[in-house]
Amino acid sequence: MNTLERFKKEIPELVRTHRKKSALSQAALANLAGVGKTVIFDLEHGKMTIQLDTLLRILGALNIEMRFHSPLLQAMKETQS
Repeated sequence: MNTLERFKKEIPELVRTHRKKSALSQAALANLAGVGKTVIFDLEHGKMTIQLDTLLRILGALNIEMRFHSPLLQAMKETQS
């Protein structure tokens, strides 16, 4: 499974699970994140045409941190130390 396919599966599940565990409706999460409730609906149903800043606001409202891992960048930092 490539990265895009993994994101299409994992991000909706991650957002939906955290939202429900936080006892938030889609509208309540949208209000916290400062987005429209259709954005939350679309995201939870796998629509991946969301802007990065919008996704980050939603994840931030759910206290989810997004991280990227780059073996190349890590190796470069290690050689510079």
